[in-house]
Amino acid sequence: MTVTHNDCSKSMSIPRIGLFSAAHMHAHSYAHNLAAKPDIEFAGFWDADQERGKSLATQWNVPYFESAQALALSGLDGAVITTENVLHRETALIAATGGVKSILCEKPLGTTPEDARLLISECESRGAAIATAFPCRFSPAYQKAVSAVQAGDIGKIIAIRATNRGTCPFGWFVDTALSGGGAVMDHTVHVADLLRCLLRDEASEVYAEIGNGIYHQSWDDTGFLTIKYQSGVFATLDTSWSRPPKSYQTWGDVTMEIIGEGGVIWIDLFSQSYRYYNESAGKMTDQGWGSDLDGLMVDDFARMCRGEKPRHLASGEDGARAVDLVAAAYVSASTGSPSSASFSSLPK
Repeated sequence: MTVTHNDCSKSMSIPRIGLFSAAHMHAHSYAHNLAAKPDIEFAGFWDADQERGKSLATQWNVPYFESAQALALSGLDGAVITTENVLHRETALIAATGGVKSILCEKPLGTTPEDARLLISECESRGAAIATAFPCRFSPAYQKAVSAVQAGDIGKIIAIRATNRGTCPFGWFVDTALSGGGAVMDHTVHVADLLRCLLRDEASEVYAEIGNGIYHQSWDDTGFLTIKYQSGVFATLDTSWSRPPKSYQTWGDVTMEIIGEGGVIWIDLFSQSYRYYNESAGKMTDQGWGSDLDGLMVDDFARMCRGEKPRHLASGEDGARAVDLVAAAYVSASTGSPSSASFSSLPK
């Protein structure tokens, strides 16, 4: 049954937010937060897989909509897009065409720089503002590091060593027709955004070594990037699905070692956790007890939906800049040379 809701008289102090798809694993965390927060109305859910969609809508105790269009037309103040990567633009456009004014899109914003910027421009032409789901920005450890760097506590930054590793999520993530790429597409964008915000600088060149030596399939499972910035700072990034598949977590290995002339800052964004060894599942997982980064991001998106200024929420352009770096990395790997592709036409 399709559920519709056209009561738009509700105060904007409690925004009505809909979730579009559960294809991405992060959708479950976003749904939990949308349902749990008293200052948000989790207005409904749509998923292309109807059996999965109806089951999850029941679990989350929200109306299920049989089409993305129906959910978009139900009087939403905000939409959270968690489809497969290649469907981000199509689904965001459906939401914007349906009158949704604030859209939070899962990363990567697009699978190419052109696709990402078309998403932004097409939605903005319909009056919708785009935000990119980069929850790592909300880490207290990262925000403290940003403050220390910008205050000059460790002097001029020379280099940064970063990681974002995990296990392969498989499913559509390894179907490049749906994902746009493998580990480099999936894991680069988070740290690309963190580096850009920390340095207040734009990447100018990337050298990338990308391989498939873990699973030996057509998609990339490992990547190592050296990124040069306009200021001359360089960063390295291990962005791989290189962790043991049965005993390691899929997501949650974002670290940064920031090297300055006067000191070093080391941060681990997911260190506030305890290890849970589940014999029945045959897997060890880290259970976070610290700040819920997804929850903080959802709170900030709710501010955007209420017409307030977000605190740390990434914009559409922020998301597109991260895709620029990914695109340059793939070009570099294919040519065996450093690449400035995707950067040369961008404003400084």
